[in-house]
Amino acid sequence: MAEIQVTNLTFEYEGSFEPVFEEISFSVDTNWKLGFIGRNGKGKTTFLNLLMGKYPYQGKISTSTVFDYFPYHVTETQKKQTAAEFFDELKPSCELWRVLIEMEDLQADAALLYRPFGTLSFGEQTKVLLAVLFSGENDFLLIDEPTNHLDQDARACVREYLKKKKGFILVSHDRDLLDACIDHVLVLNRGSIEVQSGNFTSWWENKRRKDQFALAENEKHLQEIASLRRAADRSSRWAEKNENTKIGFNPIKEHDRCISTRAFIGAKTKKMQSRIAQYEKRMEREIEEKEGLLQDIEQTEKLHVQPLIYPKERLIFARNLCAGYPGGGNVIRNLNFELLRGERVFLHGKNGCGKSTLLHLIRNLAEETGNRMQDHREIETRSGLLTVGAGLTISYISQDTGFLSGTLSEYCRTEKLDYSLLLTLLRKLDFERTQFEKPMESFSEGQKKKVLIAASFITPAHLYIWDEPLNYIDVFSRMQIEQLLLSASPTMLVVDHDVRFQKKLATRTVKL
Repeated sequence: MAEIQVTNLTFEYEGSFEPVFEEISFSVDTNWKLGFIGRNGKGKTTFLNLLMGKYPYQGKISTSTVFDYFPYHVTETQKKQTAAEFFDELKPSCELWRVLIEMEDLQADAALLYRPFGTLSFGEQTKVLLAVLFSGENDFLLIDEPTNHLDQDARACVREYLKKKKGFILVSHDRDLLDACIDHVLVLNRGSIEVQSGNFTSWWENKRRKDQFALAENEKHLQEIASLRRAADRSSRWAEKNENTKIGFNPIKEHDRCISTRAFIGAKTKKMQSRIAQYEKRMEREIEEKEGLLQDIEQTEKLHVQPLIYPKERLIFARNLCAGYPGGGNVIRNLNFELLRGERVFLHGKNGCGKSTLLHLIRNLAEETGNRMQDHREIETRSGLLTVGAGLTISYISQDTGFLSGTLSEYCRTEKLDYSLLLTLLRKLDFERTQFEKPMESFSEGQKKKVLIAASFITPAHLYIWDEPLNYIDVFSRMQIEQLLLSASPTMLVVDHDVRFQKKLATRTVKL
């Protein structure tokens, strides 16, 4: 058992407007199963890279442990090879027999090690790389988003596997995965960093109670400050009025006054001024106690979307539909399906079962397909019937973010989007204003996804087709998006493997 001690860590990227970390200190145990939580762009992946020694920094990171990082970078050359040929390049201490043991724990066929790596599915690649990662001894493992692009069955397998392990930091926005696999949390709050025992749900409940207490304390301090200000103002006016009576008086109307009363009036004024000074000191104390109370409050602002209302009840209808790509077999077989106005239908099934294929087929058949046609693919209907409502406007979110380049203003001009509206929505999704002038290539994957989600929200449409929209999106933004979609009730066709997101929003699930 060892400890990782972080002391006064400060780091900023060259040319950045502000530091990613500034004078942060904490310690964690290498025996923990540590979940790493924070909003997109707060520096989770950056911190893992600092532990790996990739960037210079100020401060101190003290530990005797050895780190290893997932996902490994697999080169194009390695993708053409089998994992058995190159895994010792990824992890020099790795031995085949250890990898085979981990593959068995992952319920993965050992034959995957002997197939060209690039031909494996996302889930198969993840299992192979996790087996390599955990095949060492005494390493502290840094696991960054292991379930992105995985279907629910593959996620469940990874979840059960990680439940049996310890000695890692897990970066994930999958609430089910965090609840199942961790016993401590490391949280990058808005203004602080904290380490706490428990899983995501226990931390979130504690945070909600803490936030409610902080808001109540803040309100109490505000009321006290307002009361003190009123009292100080009243005393100030009394003192000024009293002081003005020191000089000049009417001996007829004020027969009890004489020159000697000036000293009495002056003493009374001094007493009032002393009282004002006491009020001001108390106000300073109250303001000081109030400072910092709200620095970590996660106030998720409400988002807004205005979907178009399609005039007919049924938007999409399929009967005995079979479809695939030219030169290949059918990936969709005998599908019977319909989408009605107001439904939020989630497509469910293993990777490769045809979910994305169906989305592309529908978009290609729609008369108006919206602005984001960034990943055209040729799809051929083999047999059966598919009808898409005439004049149907679709707003689409792709799995891929690789096409995003240039500034946000350039993106809006290209996509014919309202620039100010996009920025407003991104601010509500916790984008810093300093990000707005940066090229999108420098954005984190989560920030790129938020650009696509915001663009979809501000595009009036009859139907919102989202293909794995939540990959890399932080937990707090997921909650915002859930609230919006529940209140706005747009018609949606969604592929996403976040179990809680699906349970909360789906009016119906269609299994392929």
